[in-house]
Amino acid sequence: MDRYGRGGQDRRPLNSRNNAERRGHTGSRRFSQQGAAGRGGRAARPGRGNRGPWLLHADMSHERPSRWTVVMALFLVVLALGVVRLVDYDIVNADTYRARADQYRLTDATLYAKRGTIYDRNGNILAMSEECRNVCARPGLVKDKDAAAADIADLLGMKESDVHALLSSDEPYVYIKRQVDTDVAQQISDLDIDGIEFEQAMKRVYPYGSLASQVLGVVNADNEGITGIELQYNDILSGENGTLKREHALDGSAVAGGTYEETPAKDGTDIVLTIDVNIQQAAEDALAQAVENSEAETGSAVVVDPATGEILAACSNPTYDPSDLTQVASEDMNLRIVTDAYEPGSTFKVLTASMALESGEFTTSSKLSVPASVKVGDDYVSDDDGRSETMDMTLAEILRRSSNAGAALVGQAVGDDAFSKYLEKFGIGATTGIDFPGEVTGLVTAREDYTGASVGAMSFGQALSVAPIQMARAVAAVADGGVAHTPHFLLSQGGQAVDWSDGDEKIMGEDTAADVAEMMQGVVDDGTGRSAAISGYDVAGKTGTGERVDQDGGYEEGLFMSSFIGFAPTEDARVLGYVCLDGTPYHGGDFAAPAFKTIMETALSTLRVAPTRTSTSEE
Repeated sequence: MDRYGRGGQDRRPLNSRNNAERRGHTGSRRFSQQGAAGRGGRAARPGRGNRGPWLLHADMSHERPSRWTVVMALFLVVLALGVVRLVDYDIVNADTYRARADQYRLTDATLYAKRGTIYDRNGNILAMSEECRNVCARPGLVKDKDAAAADIADLLGMKESDVHALLSSDEPYVYIKRQVDTDVAQQISDLDIDGIEFEQAMKRVYPYGSLASQVLGVVNADNEGITGIELQYNDILSGENGTLKREHALDGSAVAGGTYEETPAKDGTDIVLTIDVNIQQAAEDALAQAVENSEAETGSAVVVDPATGEILAACSNPTYDPSDLTQVASEDMNLRIVTDAYEPGSTFKVLTASMALESGEFTTSSKLSVPASVKVGDDYVSDDDGRSETMDMTLAEILRRSSNAGAALVGQAVGDDAFSKYLEKFGIGATTGIDFPGEVTGLVTAREDYTGASVGAMSFGQALSVAPIQMARAVAAVADGGVAHTPHFLLSQGGQAVDWSDGDEKIMGEDTAADVAEMMQGVVDDGTGRSAAISGYDVAGKTGTGERVDQDGGYEEGLFMSSFIGFAPTEDARVLGYVCLDGTPYHGGDFAAPAFKTIMETALSTLRVAPTRTSTSEE
């Protein structure tokens, strides 16, 4: 059998050199033939006629790529990567790379808008913006950082090490100190230190210092209001900041003829508040004195025009200096008449008497037989005068004596449903709508949660807590014929008066209001509020002493919430005042009422309210 699997003798000897050379590479030929036969094809018979392309395929499979081929392949790969990168830069992520480049090439400086000025009702400036400078640096341009830090640290009131650290920053642009007075910035500019630059900026200035600081509030380094009126009316006051865009080289130096784009700032709008600086100063001084004399922990005062809801003065003690916040406790920045809630104590009896008349259960001549103590829930309530006998009392007498037992009986006679309805109608336990941030609602028991003690206790000002501004609004309705007004600070903006009349609400009848006002005058003329009497004026008022609730829901031993609320003149009232002393070790009539008197004397004089009494015999 021959070597191809056929019978017969192989006519082409393998050891024939010439034949091998003619045939080419025998092994390759044999492999190709077998491969062809193995695939079912006909094995090609060896010969010259069919050797050409078959031999070319065999030869190329064993050749190495030429150098030219390798170079071209590498070139094509690099070219492809370059195209991909170019597409990424110019199309896919063009905005990202452009912004990244601009971050180092262009700098944006803020052109701060001049914040609107805040005036009191008489045109006195309470807060204004003043131009200043931000001291900045391009660390890469500061040649002698040690000398620069030493030269400017004292002028800026900073530690030399802190300034040096900023000048050594890897950032292209840093702030050394913001809102620096222009005269200090000029002294630093005169040093002519390479890399030290200045930005135009604005800072808030308070011509009256700490006066009305809790009302006004403060702004941050970006000139944005963060507390008080500055926060409440930030959108009106702030305006719109502008920008200044400049082009810089890699070392931070300005590029001559480079990009320079300026968008001017738009100044904010001026506003006028209802505050009167003279009444405000009197309120702050009198309150500070009362806090000191009573050894109270804190105090609050508010003065309102009861016919409009305009707040003439409002303050808390302790207070703070808005120009230096480094040592200020956050709670001292609160305007407590809005942000805090207390048990109102006996001042609430004014509202209990109003409910009694409105409900029809009582008239001004109705009398109650009031024992020395009255059962309220599981406890007994008695009066502070320590009486042991039963007395017949009218509503006026209950207020004049500030009888807890009498008030509890009145509340029980009004009834749970009606009492709850009047609480809601008088706005107790709800926000007043005052234009000031952080108003609290207090804590008033819902009707469905009443117990046998609820109404009796609430009738004389316990078992509920309210923000002082709620009490001021409700009692102001007694002073203004039964109409409650939204307490507010904003009088006008941009020269346009603001209308608050949408908040006016009739919460009690005119006759009820007049009768209760007369009862309150009896408290000052011949009752517990005699120390609030003001020479020449009819004054209506009510003392209050509430207990302080502790963390366990009970009452703190020996600490009280002492207060006085009232208005003058009794008829056609022009001013209402409310003084609260929190954490007093004594009953507050001895301290809150005199403070009220001092404040009201200034208010009546400032507003030029004519006296209503002409002889001392009437006082």
